[in-house]
Formats: sequence, C-alpha cells, structure tokens
Amino acid sequence: MKKIAMASLNALFARIATDKKLYLPIEKAGKVDFYEWSEGENVRLDALKTVKSAKDVFFPQVENLLKFRVEGKSIEINQAPLCEEDFVIFGVRGCDAKSFEILDRVFLVDPRDEFYASRRAHGIVVTLACGEPEESCFCTNFGVNPANPGGDVTAWIVGEEMLLQANTEKGEKLIAELDEANAKAAADEQARISEIVEKLPLNGLNLEGFDGEHLMEKFNDPKWEGLSRACLGCGTCTFVCPTCQCYDIRDFDNGKSVTRYRCWDSCMYSDFTLMAAENSRHTQLQRYRQRFMHKLVYFPANNEGVYSCVGCGRCVEKCPQGLNIVRVIKALGVNEK
Repeated sequence: MKKIAMASLNALFARIATDKKLYLPIEKAGKVDFYEWSEGENVRLDALKTVKSAKDVFFPQVENLLKFRVEGKSIEINQAPLCEEDFVIFGVRGCDAKSFEILDRVFLVDPRDEFYASRRAHGIVVTLACGEPEESCFCTNFGVNPANPGGDVTAWIVGEEMLLQANTEKGEKLIAELDEANAKAAADEQARISEIVEKLPLNGLNLEGFDGEHLMEKFNDPKWEGLSRACLGCGTCTFVCPTCQCYDIRDFDNGKSVTRYRCWDSCMYSDFTLMAAENSRHTQLQRYRQRFMHKLVYFPANNEGVYSCVGCGRCVEKCPQGLNIVRVIKALGVNEK
C-alpha cells in the first residue's frame, strides 16, 4: 500500500506525464469528461461520473482507420497507426472499469479489433473508489464493487491523503516511488462505502429470468409496448453508456484523398443497420426492445451470464423520458428481493 498527499497530486501527474499520456476527469465548459492532462487543467476527482464513460479512451467516439488516395490506376492505402506507447487513465470508477471487461468480450475475440487491442495492451488503469455513491447508482447488481474497484492500481481518498494499492505489475511500476502506507485506513474506507451502498434505493434489483432460458418470454412480453411508447429515439442512453459498442464506418472524401473512419452509432436510431431495402426494425418499440434485450438477455446468454450493463446510472440520469434499464428490469422481472 502506498500513499500521497492530495496536495501533491499535481506533482504525481506531472511525473507520470513526462513519459506517458495521462488522462484524467477534467472539467471543461462546466462538464467533466476524461481528457489528456496538462499543467493547469481543472482536474475533478470529486466528480462521481463523467458525462461520457471512460471507454472513450479505448474505444474513441470517432477514430480514423485508414486513408487512401487514387491517382490514375494506382491506389495508395495507409492504415492509421496503432497505439504503441503506454498511457495512464487515472480516476476510473468501478462501473467504468467493469465496462472494459465487457468491451473485451466484443473487441478481443476473433476477429480481434487491433485498434482496441493495442490500446488495452498499453493502457494503465488507475481506479478510484466511490467515496459518495449516488442514488442513481446500482453497480453492485452487476458484480461491481465501488469500494474496491480493481484496475492496475486502486485508489482511495481518505482525508487529505490518497492511498493506492497496486494490483498488477504495471501498477507496481507506476506507484513504486510513493511512500509506504498502512492498509487499515483503506480497509476502513471500504467498509464505510459498503455501508452506504447497502442503503441505496436501487441496490438489490432482481435479475432473475433475464437470461437465455427466458429469451422468447421476455421478447414477447406485452409490456414492451407501454415501456417504449414515450421513447424519442434520441440515442442519449447509448452515447453515455459505458458498454454500448455499436459503431458505423464512413468515408470522408476531401477531393484529394478519402479517410475511412468509424464513429459511435445507436441501435435507437431509425437508420441503424439500414440496408438497401429497409431497416430490419421498423418501429421504435422494436429498437427499444433490441437495446435492452441485448444488455439483459442476448449478451449474458452468449457470455457466461455476464450482463452488458454495469449499473453506472448514467441512463437513469440522462434519459429525458425516464425510460432507463432499471425501469425495464422492474417492469419485466419478478418482484424485487
């Protein structure tokens, strides 16, 4: 166990940034998201949840894949470079850290996504325990421990100090120069956080029946019509979600060359997976059902029972119509425990 005074964190950030890119929760224009750190940035480790999740560092909202140029009969093709340097993402909450494991199940299986894989190989994740969980949080329902969120290094803020525990070899190297600390303070903080979590209103959701064995039962449930009726199809839920992985691939032609890039997409849009003939899901009910069936039924059925949700609560806070995943679980599930 290591420690550092909160007042000395900027010095730690500066040391890390001498040879690695460092991403932190930084406030810009009144909103907190993960950005590359530089001296003078308004770091907000006190912000429980960034607007977008930390997945943006490994699976960017927009990224170039390749560029090609045509001259006469010759075609020049240049793939965008893969990540080849280590970087640190500091202050990741347990829900977002868990989302990386879910994304791994998508992007690291054959055919492996080399852009994502290179970032995962070079990324060093420093998690931060949630000292003050909010009422919109329900991460413990999906196996997340906000008091001890894992990563390469786990950090706790206790009073005027930050305590750090290395969990991997990469983590040990990162914090090796810090002073030694007594682990008892971190254990006491974990116990305090756990007591808060037990009292959260969304703790203890019953996920019984959300599995492959009940697929058609959930799919044909008549409650979908009422649940989806007010959905605007805005896609906000998908863009703030740490586990959504849908993307589109497009080409930008500037008249001299063409850049092929990918960008996040949303299954809530009417043109998602649009084919020459039509969209395979004609109504908002079908699109709404697809989103939550995938997270609660299809994904766990194909991934040893692992749900494609981490209970971060962003959709609870951001959906303008209150049509979040908790509402679906309560409506289509059995009575809560």
